[in-house]
Amino acid sequence: MPLQSINPATGETRETFEEISAEDVRKAIEEANAAWKDWRRRGIAERAHMMRKAADILREGARDYGRLMSEEMGKPIAQAVAEAEKCAWCCDYYADNAGMFLAPEIVETGHRKSLVTFKPLGVILAVMPWNFPFWQAFRFAAPSLMAGNAAVLKHASNVPACALATEDVFRKAGFPENLFRTLLIGSGAVDEVIEDPLVRAVTLTGSGAAGRAVASKAGGALKKTVLELGGSDGYLVLEDADIAFAAETAAKGRLINSGQSCIAAKRFIVHESVRAAFEEAFVEEMRKAKMGDPLSEDTTIGPMARRDLRDALHRQVEDSLAKGANCLLGGSVPEGPGAYYPPTVLSGVKPGMPAYDEEMFGPVAAVISVADEAEAVKVANDTVFGLGGGIFTRDLERGERLAREAVEAGSVFVNATVQSHPKLPFGGIKESGYGRELSHYGIKEFVNIKTVVVSDGSAPETPSAQSE
Repeated sequence: MPLQSINPATGETRETFEEISAEDVRKAIEEANAAWKDWRRRGIAERAHMMRKAADILREGARDYGRLMSEEMGKPIAQAVAEAEKCAWCCDYYADNAGMFLAPEIVETGHRKSLVTFKPLGVILAVMPWNFPFWQAFRFAAPSLMAGNAAVLKHASNVPACALATEDVFRKAGFPENLFRTLLIGSGAVDEVIEDPLVRAVTLTGSGAAGRAVASKAGGALKKTVLELGGSDGYLVLEDADIAFAAETAAKGRLINSGQSCIAAKRFIVHESVRAAFEEAFVEEMRKAKMGDPLSEDTTIGPMARRDLRDALHRQVEDSLAKGANCLLGGSVPEGPGAYYPPTVLSGVKPGMPAYDEEMFGPVAAVISVADEAEAVKVANDTVFGLGGGIFTRDLERGERLAREAVEAGSVFVNATVQSHPKLPFGGIKESGYGRELSHYGIKEFVNIKTVVVSDGSAPETPSAQSE
């Protein structure tokens, strides 16, 4: 079945790509594995040289790569250019630090020498989403390739041009031919890739349903997975928050990537004493957003990536309103072409409404009123998700305490919106997945953490010497 690159701002087909055959998939995996056998023996310095070249290519081509993202999935051009530049930053970060992260660790055990080494696994399959078509791929690829692995990418079917462009960056940077391959296949072909004996592990960013399917198939094949799934991030606006700052920051967090981000701020859990003030300020900040052509520099809200996604979001809004929520802004499908949906604010949101219970993957914000801090934490944790969260308070010690001890999520930011950062581990808990990307934790997800012991023949004096 052909893969179509469709401009969501106009609905027009940009380009059509033929899905490759099962035979071609198998050949690509075999070629990646062959490339890996050489790549794994190359030193960190040689790998880093190529990775820095990839970073240079991304920076030099950021405007072109950004335009491609804008045309293929609707990302506002300024954000798209910034995404390409962030990918370059990630490449440089791992080029600079992989040697330190992967250095053998000496452990004192009583033997002559004991150490832990970190060796590549082989070919890693990445199943990636459309919302950050470059960043999602590079934040996987940079640490994985620097660790000595090979990679095959099954990207979202609506961003085939971005997928091929990603492969082209590594080719231009001088990486071995076939070390990183894009597979133009639909989701129905993923199972066979996972089952291929040359594929050693799988990482997926996507929906809960996709995560369950991949984890089940990979588990049956005894292959490790890292899953970064959905999120419905709760942001606590406490009674001592700076309301103007909270409203401005909350709006930016909700509208990043036109609201299509797993870590976008989605549920705003507001102390009743400041709810009215926050809603007023928040609505005004959301109203300032300019919806329009994603290629225009002053556009802050582009179209959603596909019309079916826009329509599904609108059904969630309508269902929430039918169950008693109030619409303070937006909430209607605009006329004309494209998959546009306006910034929308729902108030009076309660359990049983999609805006409370489900992930709203678009520019829709839910305001939930609470009586005190304890209820705010309870509501924040009253979700199947656990990806990120935020806290607005003037009391920084209070904010840190709640972030460290109370909010159940992989990342919690105080007086800021959640963002992924190369230096910090990124991932979730509960139905938001497991495993971590980025930082030194991320590069060690797809390596063989190998224990090596060298003994001179005498047993160490430890209680566990004779035990398993």
